[in-house]
Amino acid sequence: MSTPLIELQHLTRRFQVKRNISITAVSDVSLRIDSGEIVCLVGESGCGKTTAGKMIAGLLKPSEGNIYFNGQDVTQLKKDDWEKYRLGVQMIHQDPYASLNPAHTIYDIVSAPLKRHGKTGSEIATRAAAIELLESVDLTPASDLLDKFPHQLSGGQRQRVSVARALTVNPKFIVADEAVSMVDVSIRISLLNTLLKLKEKNGLAVLFITHDLALAKYFAWEGRIGVMYLGKLVEVASARQLVESPQHPYTKVLLSAIPEADPERTRQKPRIELRSMDVPSLMRLPSGCAFHPRCPFYEGEMCEKVIPALTKFTDGSSVACHPVRQKRAADVVAE
Repeated sequence: MSTPLIELQHLTRRFQVKRNISITAVSDVSLRIDSGEIVCLVGESGCGKTTAGKMIAGLLKPSEGNIYFNGQDVTQLKKDDWEKYRLGVQMIHQDPYASLNPAHTIYDIVSAPLKRHGKTGSEIATRAAAIELLESVDLTPASDLLDKFPHQLSGGQRQRVSVARALTVNPKFIVADEAVSMVDVSIRISLLNTLLKLKEKNGLAVLFITHDLALAKYFAWEGRIGVMYLGKLVEVASARQLVESPQHPYTKVLLSAIPEADPERTRQKPRIELRSMDVPSLMRLPSGCAFHPRCPFYEGEMCEKVIPALTKFTDGSSVACHPVRQKRAADVVAE
């Protein structure tokens, strides 16, 4: 098996909220992402998606577990190797109105990393590189935008500037955290297509974080989708497989909630009723499977008392669910 670009092993992150109280935002997450691969991470707000993304990007330290970049444990990297890792993994933040400095021009924002890391040798070369970067994210004519300030651009244009800034250091891996959630619906697909084009052109691997399973379905149709619930990965599978044959009850609920454009299909779509509409607090997590108080397929004591392991099956999918494991016992891959 080849070395993955990014590998998470039992990644956990806790936050201290009071002197004697902490919450576990990410719990025992293991995931491999190969070079050039697209993986979408989906789930409700507060499930730990963004925290996982920030740990991968080096913005947060794990409380437990390991992150490997090209086979190297990032917690053991020193100086030059750490800088290579930080340059190799870049993040596109959710809010294009907060992630760009309002006192700097677009040229200042894009050129700063180029100058800091010696990517260009002169002011003329830096300006030419900035124009090329802006044009690569479909901001044209780029020369007209360089001397503008962020408040003079639309939300979609600002987010494209954020993408261009992330590309300045030639990263191998992009963490896109809800990168299209704060722009108009009409231009979301355009932004996603830009990311897909850049992925193909530059050979980027992308972790796309979103709460919208419909967006994940579109963006990662040739990749994989991971579903998170209360800090844990509950299902990982190829996008086609997960959409057409979801295994975990939570994934089934999410898919059933996606609105359909065709009213007839909406009426015919099976509805899955949850046992409870209340999402448990991270400060008072349920015992056993965290989804069991809401699960429509709850099967009693096993679900209530034993935490299900993320089990890999012969079709390549991984699911953390006792009833699914029992049903597919013959397909379990030996650990």
